[in-house]
Amino acid sequence: MTTSAAGFYRMQHMVARILGLLLAVLVMHITSPAAAQTATEPLRYTLRFPEPHTHYVEVTAVVPTGGRPAVELMMAVWTPGSYMVREYSRHVEAVTASAPDGRTLDVEKSDKNRWRIVTGGAVSVSVQYRVYAREMTVRTNWVETDFAMLNGAPTFMTLVDGASRAHEVTIEPARGWQVSMTGLPETPGGPHRYRAPDFDTLVDSPIVVGNPAVHEFTVSGKKHYLVNVGEAGTFDGVRAAKDVQTIVTEYVRMWGTLPYDKYVFLNMLTLVNDGGGGLEHKNSTMLMASRWATGTRRAYLSWLGLASHEYFHAWNVKRLRPVELGPFNYEEEVLTRSLWVAEGVTDYYADLALHRAGLSTREELLDAISNQIEDLQATPGRLVQSVEQASFDAWIKYYRPDENSPNVSISYYTKGAVLGFLLDAKIRAASKGARSLDDVMRAAFEKFSGARGFTPDEFRSVAEQVGGVSLASFWETAVEGKAELDYTEALRTFGLRFRPVEGPRSDRPGRAWLGMSTRNEGGRLVVSEVRRNTPAEAAGLNVDDEILAINGFRVRADQLAPRIDQYKPGDKATLIVARRDQILTLDAQFGTEPPRQWRLEVDPAADAAEQRRDRWLSPRT
Repeated sequence: MTTSAAGFYRMQHMVARILGLLLAVLVMHITSPAAAQTATEPLRYTLRFPEPHTHYVEVTAVVPTGGRPAVELMMAVWTPGSYMVREYSRHVEAVTASAPDGRTLDVEKSDKNRWRIVTGGAVSVSVQYRVYAREMTVRTNWVETDFAMLNGAPTFMTLVDGASRAHEVTIEPARGWQVSMTGLPETPGGPHRYRAPDFDTLVDSPIVVGNPAVHEFTVSGKKHYLVNVGEAGTFDGVRAAKDVQTIVTEYVRMWGTLPYDKYVFLNMLTLVNDGGGGLEHKNSTMLMASRWATGTRRAYLSWLGLASHEYFHAWNVKRLRPVELGPFNYEEEVLTRSLWVAEGVTDYYADLALHRAGLSTREELLDAISNQIEDLQATPGRLVQSVEQASFDAWIKYYRPDENSPNVSISYYTKGAVLGFLLDAKIRAASKGARSLDDVMRAAFEKFSGARGFTPDEFRSVAEQVGGVSLASFWETAVEGKAELDYTEALRTFGLRFRPVEGPRSDRPGRAWLGMSTRNEGGRLVVSEVRRNTPAEAAGLNVDDEILAINGFRVRADQLAPRIDQYKPGDKATLIVARRDQILTLDAQFGTEPPRQWRLEVDPAADAAEQRRDRWLSPRT
């Protein structure tokens, strides 16, 4: 056979193989339309608010069936970033389904969060349901006359077949509403139309609809939006947007890149008191605060810290994540021992970044770190539960606290932030200032921000590689263990000290103390918490006891503090309490209120640490 003939026959053979493959694909398409359609057809939702004052969102979902005789839909029972089963399906009602020709289809509730629909052979089914939306948290839904705040997990059903498909959302705003804002990409065909490439993205993209104030700014060529619901002339949106832009710029400096195309800060100014909370998403966050949050320095720093914390999650958690946190199982608990890294280290950087960005003073940063240390050191549970166990038990402990929680558990936010401070100092000391926790986070992000997250051992390994030192002892005692933390190295590295004790928390030296917390319950003075190893515990006080009198004199709910001020440490007293309507007499002996011994300040004798401290606080210098 000649060379040309061999080439001719090889080409014939190749063409035959290609034709055979094409024929097989064609046959598969003809004989199995379900497989082809399931993989390509999106699930399409329409959201309507015909009567927003009733707190309902009406959802229509057009669901591809692939010709299957039945399909099953699922609603998530929890939302990523909030580690507790929430049972979102409890707010779903009036589930119906129909075929394209209008035929009514049978719908059966097959599990607590699942619905089975008999399709009758229809290639798609239209599913209608209503969601009651009146729970004001960053992980739930709220609909009222002025606006709608929707999260993905408590709003959208999806197919349980596991196929990858897009999810499209069309919003029909209530009368008078003009704006919808979300991290989802917009799609052509008119306003209020969005498309998520998969269900994970849909769940990870909260939506706000109404007439919010929208402040836009650009960093590194990418659009950012501060969306204020309830600004109402009291929250300074212009100032807040400018300062948030400064925070974004600082994190670009630290991380070196922006890992998204756009970012949306959904800022719900809906709380009546100071405080608030947030929930992170891949290219957005839902914040909740008071509309007076810009009114005082303290409140504003708290809000900026919240924004800083949630935004840091765009790197740490949403991309650099514990291995357990993705792909998500939305129907069961997902347990991890690394929430102290995900949340606690994020808390450490939330305050540190504010100072590095020039938005807080050195004293304000040290005060923030001091508060974390003092909170941890005042919690008896620090000697009972490790920070890894606190992470693992988040589902059953942190989000379900009771009056005994401080005695048996800790916050992985609080201890994680303190460990971030200590680990940062340890790496700086080991590397003689050449490396820091910043480098650890960047190295971990480079290695573990792809399809697979990190294990606890892998995060430790990265920290050891960056620091050039074994961290086995630190991990054993501070992360896996329950021993008291050693602050000596951190104080020396940063040139700090704990402020010499000059007196207790109050202005009165040696104030008498019982060590309990109380609440005003309709004018009744009721015990709300009794901590271990306190005079209150020794006296036999119980949670929910009503304190009626001290030494024979009536004490009212607003009089406890001044009444206790009449005594000295060591004085004895007789308490009259009511416990489930039974009158009891308890003998107590006042102790001494613990001093505030965990307040950080610059050590005037540590001149040699000044440069190390400056590199920590201002890494650009």
